[in-house]
Amino acid sequence: MKITKTLKPALAVIAVAGLLFSGSAKAQKATGYDSQGFRFGIGAEAGIPTGDIRPASHFALGGTARLQYDLKGPVSLMLTSGYTNFFGRDYTVTSTTSNSTTTVGYKASDYGIIPLKAGLKVFPTHNFYISGEAGAGFETRNDIYGDKHTKLILSPGIGFAESHTGLDIGLRYDNYSGQGANFGQVALRVAVGFGG
Repeated sequence: MKITKTLKPALAVIAVAGLLFSGSAKAQKATGYDSQGFRFGIGAEAGIPTGDIRPASHFALGGTARLQYDLKGPVSLMLTSGYTNFFGRDYTVTSTTSNSTTTVGYKASDYGIIPLKAGLKVFPTHNFYISGEAGAGFETRNDIYGDKHTKLILSPGIGFAESHTGLDIGLRYDNYSGQGANFGQVALRVAVGFGG
C-alpha cells in the first residue's frame, strides 16, 4: 500500500496521540486510578495537641500501620491503627489567699491512645488526596477512678501520595470526644507503602 503525502502527517498525528494516550493510561494505572489492590503502609506521626488536653501536653508522637484497598477509580478504602502518646508537660498552679501566694509545680502524666479507624481517600488529582476517617480510640492508662475509656475519633485530612516510591505525606486533624472531654491534635504523618 502506497502512503500519500497527505496521509503521512495524519498517521503521524494518530501515532503521537496513541503514544500520549497509552502514557496517560500507564500513569493513571500507576497511581491507582485504573488498578485495584491492597497496599500496606507504616508511618511516623508528630502532632500538636488541641482542646482540653492542651494545658497538660504540647507535643504528641506516634506510629501507625495502614491497610489500604484501591478501588477502581480515584477512591481508596483505609483501615488504620497504631499508637499515639501525648507527652505530659511541667506546669504550675498559683493560688492566692489574703495573706500569701503559693505556687506549686506539677508534671502532667503522659496520655496514650490506640486508634482504630476506617475511612476513605479520594484523589481529585493523581497524587493529592482528601481523606476522612472515623473510629474509636482506646486509652492505655486508667484515670483517677481506675477506668479506661474509649473515645470517638473523627479525622479529616489532606495529603500527597506517590505510588512509585510508596511515599505518603498527610496532614490531618484528629478529634477525640467522650466522657466529657473534647480534645485533638493536628498531626503530620510521613509513611511508606508497599504493594499495589
